[in-house]
Amino acid sequence: MDLITTHINADFDALASMVAARKLYPEAVLAFAGSQEKGLRDFLSQSVDYLYDFQRLKNIPLEQVSRLILVDTRQPSRLGDIVKCLENPGLEIHVYDHHPAAPGDIRGQVEHIRPLGSTVTILVELFRERGIVLGPEEATLLAMGVYEDTGSFHFDTTTPEDLQAASWLLARGANLHAVTQFIVQELTSAEVTLLGDLIRSATTYTIQGLDITVAKITTENYFDNFSVVVRRFMVMENLNTLFALARMGERTYLIARSRIPEVNVGEILREFGGGGHASAASATIKELTTIELEEKLIQVLHKQVRPRRQAADLMSAPAISGRPSITIRQADELLNRYNITVLPVVDDKGRAVGLISRRVAGKAIQLGLEEQPVSDYMTTDFAILTQAATLGDIQELIIEHRQRIIPVVDGRNGTLQGVITRTDLLNLLVNDPARLPRNLYSEQLPSGERQRNLQNLMVERLGRRIVVLLRTIGEVAQARRYHAFAVGGFVRDLLLQEKNFDIDVVIEGDGVVFAKDLAARLDGQVRVHKKFRTAVVKLPDGLKVDVATARLEYYDYPAAMPTVELSSLKLDLYRRDFTINAMAIHLNPDTFGTLVDFFNSQNDLKDHKIRVLHNLSFVEDPTRIFRAIRFEQRMDFRIGQHTERLIKNAVRMNLYDRFLGYRFFGELKLMLDEENPLPAIRRLSDLGLLPFLHQRLRLEPRLEKTLNEAQTALSWYKLLYLDKPCRNWLVYLLALTANLKRHELQDVCTRLEVPERYRQTMLREKSAAQQAATVLRRSLPTTNSGIYHLLAGLGPEGLLYLLAISRKKAAKKAISLYVTELSTVRPELNGHDLKVLGYRPGPLFKQILDQLLDARLDGLVRNREEELVFVRRHFGNSVKDSTAAATDK
Repeated sequence: MDLITTHINADFDALASMVAARKLYPEAVLAFAGSQEKGLRDFLSQSVDYLYDFQRLKNIPLEQVSRLILVDTRQPSRLGDIVKCLENPGLEIHVYDHHPAAPGDIRGQVEHIRPLGSTVTILVELFRERGIVLGPEEATLLAMGVYEDTGSFHFDTTTPEDLQAASWLLARGANLHAVTQFIVQELTSAEVTLLGDLIRSATTYTIQGLDITVAKITTENYFDNFSVVVRRFMVMENLNTLFALARMGERTYLIARSRIPEVNVGEILREFGGGGHASAASATIKELTTIELEEKLIQVLHKQVRPRRQAADLMSAPAISGRPSITIRQADELLNRYNITVLPVVDDKGRAVGLISRRVAGKAIQLGLEEQPVSDYMTTDFAILTQAATLGDIQELIIEHRQRIIPVVDGRNGTLQGVITRTDLLNLLVNDPARLPRNLYSEQLPSGERQRNLQNLMVERLGRRIVVLLRTIGEVAQARRYHAFAVGGFVRDLLLQEKNFDIDVVIEGDGVVFAKDLAARLDGQVRVHKKFRTAVVKLPDGLKVDVATARLEYYDYPAAMPTVELSSLKLDLYRRDFTINAMAIHLNPDTFGTLVDFFNSQNDLKDHKIRVLHNLSFVEDPTRIFRAIRFEQRMDFRIGQHTERLIKNAVRMNLYDRFLGYRFFGELKLMLDEENPLPAIRRLSDLGLLPFLHQRLRLEPRLEKTLNEAQTALSWYKLLYLDKPCRNWLVYLLALTANLKRHELQDVCTRLEVPERYRQTMLREKSAAQQAATVLRRSLPTTNSGIYHLLAGLGPEGLLYLLAISRKKAAKKAISLYVTELSTVRPELNGHDLKVLGYRPGPLFKQILDQLLDARLDGLVRNREEELVFVRRHFGNSVKDSTAAATDK
């Protein structure tokens, strides 16, 4: 069987090439390897002439394919299930393709491969050579392939042969109106919105002296015509290079376009498992978020982009140098005369053999060695570059290997031609906004307004006291030449216009030194955690400022030295839990209020999405799962699809069995202390997380009813405005573990490393409540005093838990009576009164007061006079009488 096929996600060039190949192999079967682009699907649905020539792949016995004809591709990764044919014994392969060679390309016995604008052009040339006749409909379809893949002859990959092919097709009746109908597409309203989001998210990096634009979006819906939107963006903004990242559902798509030879997007996207031409390429990525993909893309660009600048362009020439025989004093004179910091030393053939710095020369002179030859003290361990060396080579030596000066030599004979210093490199990079601190903050903001300043919002929402504090923080940092940023939940809640005065500050500098300065400035107190280089500043008015130190040295890639300041903040934010918590606000005076948003956090706030910053987030810290659920329910957000999948992966990996501990208890406590934790508990159940607390823990209907009853009880208790505070989280935790026995609750406490004070309270309240519940189920006490003594050992949490697990109305009524009335009943008489009456202190006092309390509870006495009568009646008027009365009893 002969089979003609093409790549998955087929376009018009692929379809037209398949139909054209059928002219050469009339007995072959046509079948797509996978899906098609939307425009092509629309065309096929309206063009029945071609639709019925294609077979469904599932109906083709792939093991019977003896000849495979590939058009517009030769990459096995783009063939879907058809790749199985490659294992067929004796398989003959014919290839027609216009893409450049790539690693892993399929080789064929027959190959027609040329670097033209479209594969159709290759087939048209064969038709012309062999005199093959086409009808108008066929010519129109082939013209669509040529026009699409050359961008209507606008792409840089367009060749004279493509224009000749189009001319030949027009002469055979190709209908340009039909071509325009399907190839030149107007954007839908949804695509226009997508285009706007893409433009607003765009960031321009200057890499190897070239401006490269990167844009990224996240959407739950799949857009077939995303490549059309990307093309329109490039034309509208007149960009030379564009990389568009789109998270659609569970996959991330990367589409790249380039108009310049220095950026070969086909080679770059092969690093991501994709491919294409030097000017147009695409890739589909399953395992990376858009944030991770952007980070990797920037690294690949720094490695792959061909630099325009070479060492010969950057070097200072001619180089000032000296011979090995000159003295230290003479070298020092040269260094000072020409105001240079390092002097190259060359041999008699002009080859660099050493380097001597001004510092070394100065110290040698101080030690009396000024007449010694420089060859005795010069550095001989250094690297050289030729004049053809790239900017990347220069950056690697100066930044990564920290070589202050690079001798540049003639590649033919090694003679010194010039030098490149750190200053030379910085002079080149100084206009690169991707590497300068202030510019980078503004240029790398990927969402909304790139230079959005929040000063007005801060004044409106925070009030004068907090704004003055934040300005003071910036001023104190500025005095140390540090950079200060408000970060985390404080920034998030400011943008959400929620009240939050928990101020977290990150310092690019020494956070501990800053904290001490701030405390001194505001007459506050500081508590330092030296291990983590953090501190807490407590101010006289009760406000607290948490201070952390950002990493001072962070190299994202070799060229990152000029942006090391920003990189430290970026790394600090990247280590945070979710994108919505990974924003910062400048506090230094010159940039006060400027928002820093590296990770599209504003878009996630707008879309009410909880997303992690990288795929290993929950592996590194599984407690973030509890936090994600808590934020989701508290803020009425939704965990993103990819993030939810990562949670389920973490559950399948049983991470909790390895990492359960006190931090999990802390997160669970915060979750249960929310205004309404029930949705979060249901979410824990949906995600399969409850069994990690205990294997028998399941959210079955009876337990859910208990939790609802606990919520009702807490709401009721709150309305009583009693003096006894109640810990809501403890009531919910008791209710959540209601089906567990005492020793099983003990196991939960052990797994969560619950502090002893909480553990004893939980176990005590559970045991007492369960005992009381048993009594209330069997026989309700008939007197108030009976109710009192049954429930007196329970605290507020235990009482509300008991109220939640009690099902009988009479039992609930008894508990309610105890909480609202009986628990506060006390006799008016006390021990002092009893001594005045002549009773001797001792066990008798307790007996008298207990009986007096019971009488008061049961309504037998109502005031002090009646209590006195009760005591005299039951215990006599004197010590002797009371002893006799006690004996009688």
